[in-house]
Amino acid sequence: MRLTEQEIVNAVCLNMAERKALKPNEVDVELMWDEDLGFSAEVFAGGRSQILTEGNLFEAITQYLFNQYQMRVFRDQMRFILDEEIIAEITE
Repeated sequence: MRLTEQEIVNAVCLNMAERKALKPNEVDVELMWDEDLGFSAEVFAGGRSQILTEGNLFEAITQYLFNQYQMRVFRDQMRFILDEEIIAEITE
């Protein structure tokens, strides 16, 4: 299974909205990749900016897959791929 960049953004928006007691449309996410730091995201929510690590992204995706698809996925089953966009690949 693969999640598109938009699905990853949706997962982070839902996760951060729940954590900060906001509506998902009040959260903006920009996914990033850096050669030294790997994958991350900058989140704008509640008037503040926050950087999420790859671990935070995995957590958001894990919750998203469970809540949206009733799938239990563990971190070692996921990896990010940088193609024309950032993709999350999930293996079973």
